[in-house]
Amino acid sequence: MNRILVLPPGAKALVVLAHGAGAGMRHPFLEAIARELGSRGIGTFRYEFDYMERRSKRPDPPAVATAKVRAAVAEAAREAPALPLVAGGKSFGGRMTSTAQADAPLPGVRGLVFLGFPLHPPGKPGTTRAEHLGRVAVPMLFLQGTRDEFAQPDLLRGVLAGLAPRASLSLVDGGNHSFAVPKASGRSAADVIAGLADAAAAWIAGLTPVS
Repeated sequence: MNRILVLPPGAKALVVLAHGAGAGMRHPFLEAIARELGSRGIGTFRYEFDYMERRSKRPDPPAVATAKVRAAVAEAAREAPALPLVAGGKSFGGRMTSTAQADAPLPGVRGLVFLGFPLHPPGKPGTTRAEHLGRVAVPMLFLQGTRDEFAQPDLLRGVLAGLAPRASLSLVDGGNHSFAVPKASGRSAADVIAGLADAAAAWIAGLTPVS
């Protein structure tokens, strides 16, 4: 398995982090998120889906992708058995993680973090991609941009209202699906990523052990 484990000294938790559909685990966004989480005492375990390992552009079918999620969680638990686990990822990676969790609970995973949940394709609003979230019993954190073309804010809020109190939402004002914000906002990419890491670290700190 292609993976990158980053464990800061005194790590308090480990996030099993999947990549988006078009970029692997070394994408600059994931590198930056891992670095910022590490500076907040949160380790990361990044890995790649099978199609990315083969350098294919076509994502794996859900059954194959969710099997890889499950294998990655098991590997992360073996690498850092003393740490609480959280799982999730960017876009496609987050959706495949939640699909795996909905199919059968991922052992030891206390919560899911989504970096831009892809609720629907751009220009095709809908909520069918979220139907499986009702079967996810652990807490979920949705980190989303208000200009995310893959998730109209009103549709996403409606979905999360139906998942309360398990679902939490943290918005990046002006952020798109890649969390890029307009220059007029006065915020840099580093500012935005630091804010995402702050929100994730605070939420992870509040999770309770899996019963």
